[in-house]
Amino acid sequence: MIYLDNASTTLIKPEAVGSAILTAMQTLGNTARGAHGYSIDAASAVYEAREKIARFFNCKRADHVVFTSNVTQALNMTIYGVLSSSDHVISTDLEHNSVLRPLYRLQDERGVEVDFVPADKKGCLDYRDFERMIKPNTKAIVCTHASNLTGNMTDMRRISEISRKNNILLIVDAAQTAGSKKIDMQELGIDILCFTGHKGLMGPQGTGGMCIGEGVKIRPLIVGGTGVQTYSRAQPERLPTLLEAGTLNGHGIAGLSAALDFINETGLDCIENKETFLTERFYNGIKNIDRVTVYGDLSREHTAIVALNIGDLDSGEVADILFEQYDIAVRAGAHCAPRLHRALGTKEQGAVRFSFSYFNSIEEIDKAIFAVKEISRSEMK
Repeated sequence: MIYLDNASTTLIKPEAVGSAILTAMQTLGNTARGAHGYSIDAASAVYEAREKIARFFNCKRADHVVFTSNVTQALNMTIYGVLSSSDHVISTDLEHNSVLRPLYRLQDERGVEVDFVPADKKGCLDYRDFERMIKPNTKAIVCTHASNLTGNMTDMRRISEISRKNNILLIVDAAQTAGSKKIDMQELGIDILCFTGHKGLMGPQGTGGMCIGEGVKIRPLIVGGTGVQTYSRAQPERLPTLLEAGTLNGHGIAGLSAALDFINETGLDCIENKETFLTERFYNGIKNIDRVTVYGDLSREHTAIVALNIGDLDSGEVADILFEQYDIAVRAGAHCAPRLHRALGTKEQGAVRFSFSYFNSIEEIDKAIFAVKEISRSEMK
């Protein structure tokens, strides 16, 4: 099988990831839940992973790295923990439902004001709209670093300039860029960075988290056991304990730690360059095929995603043909990005998303190009 659904989850992981998980399952206890060696080893492994994440994203403090089960949980914890009923928040049409649904819920239940910067027919933003939407009670900008549908990257430097100038929190969904694009929290002025472990970071599912800037306050969404301050009625106030109620996924975090080692040893630039090469090869191979429509703007900074449709074929039908006749795995449908589909005019048809990984080969890309050509010819008959 040719796996081209890496924006959903990377299938091929570094070998060290599986080995680290197996070793952790056999040797690690529960962090902060004992004074014996197994618990201490677990705490050491988790802290080592925090330090690696902090260095990787240039988060100033390792204890401000909070682990969650995925980026959806991290975004929910952040959005619910930062916004209050009197606040206004700015987001965009590019967002995943992991951002949209928490915002809609706060809008309905707490009266939080929400405005969305619109996307044009290429899925691009007019950054002047951010400034136009700012109000005296604007608390935060919540936006994706890159669209999971088109691969278009947002200009985080411009958004950061606006947020800094107006003393607004900048909350970033890095689900599609963490592990494949350089993200420097200090350089980009990011206050809270939410990430997942199972995509570009090449770690296991069930891992993710947030990196929190100094001075940023987040109310805990979940409270409970922490292994410390047992007799206190309230959740301990220090990070990361404040936001880490319950047992951590220590086994998964060990796998994520090993994945970070692989990325650092291979080189982020090397990974990005290969993914960019594969993306451009595929795009150049399909962009002029009759009846193929490509979405997004691949002339700008972009992730390893190409979204397309073939004539009037339903995107789900195209994905089925690719899998059943060519053994190629892609994703079709709405991709949890309803506002962007409306902007692109693909609400009914959806889109076929090809997404590439460092572990894909040129031969796989060329076979995918061939498959799109054949499906297009068949659709024209």
